Amino acid sequence: MQTEKIIDKIVSWLKDYATKAGVKGYVIGVSGGVDSGVVSTLCAMTGLDLLMLEMPIRQKEDQVNRAWEHMNDITKRFPNAKAMSVNLTPAFEELYKTFDVKDDEFPSEKLAFANTRSRLRMLTLYYYGQINSLLVCGTGNKVEDFGIGFYTKYGDGGVDVSPIADLYKTEVYELARALNLVESIQNAIPTDGLWDVERTDEQQIGATYPELEKIQKEWGTKTEEDYSGRDLEVFKIFKRMNRAAQHKINPIPVCDIPEEWRN
Repeated sequence: MQTEKIIDKIVSWLKDYATKAGVKGYVIGVSGGVDSGVVSTLCAMTGLDLLMLEMPIRQKEDQVNRAWEHMNDITKRFPNAKAMSVNLTPAFEELYKTFDVKDDEFPSEKLAFANTRSRLRMLTLYYYGQINSLLVCGTGNKVEDFGIGFYTKYGDGGVDVSPIADLYKTEVYELARALNLVESIQNAIPTDGLWDVERTDEQQIGATYPELEKIQKEWGTKTEEDYSGRDLEVFKIFKRMNRAAQHKINPIPVCDIPEEWRN
């Protein structure tokens, strides 16, 4: 992969987009993972204003520490970058008390609360983006955004720009090495950080990103009959999640009204 060309392309694209939009730069949520680590670095490289937000909600200490190790490194390297923490745990606890229902009657409640965390962070990013004249920069990669839909609709999926959405996760890790990110970010195990009990992406999905990437690259050219063993298992996972995520991947459906009915 031609990492330097890709880095230059994304940085130039981000700078041009913000300039044409008439804003000062970007705001981004930093989770302690490789995606937000890479994207925040690329935003900083534009020379435009960058505000990095760490937004803990019942967060694990190691995730908070990684986020701050990265943000401190970026603010030292780039004078246009700032970092701050917005503790969203109290706000989430109020929502939790307001929304809480019986788990046995509503088995999807835990997932709904996980998505609520993501949507609360989206609200926060847009607040700080608006008061500082910044665009919200997304951190989704190609598998998450266009393969299995592994993100929260109107949560981490609610952004103004998505600079790495055409890169696979393994390619994002390559950029992290090329950008010389702190070791803890380069070696971070992917997790969405939305659950009280730690759940890695692989545990939630049932497959690794390299396994999913293999299927996505062949998607539409091969069928279930072309796979066996572990590849077949991953194909079925990808197919199931891709089908369930069409409401995220495709534009919002609009009911078209015939023009002659308007008269």
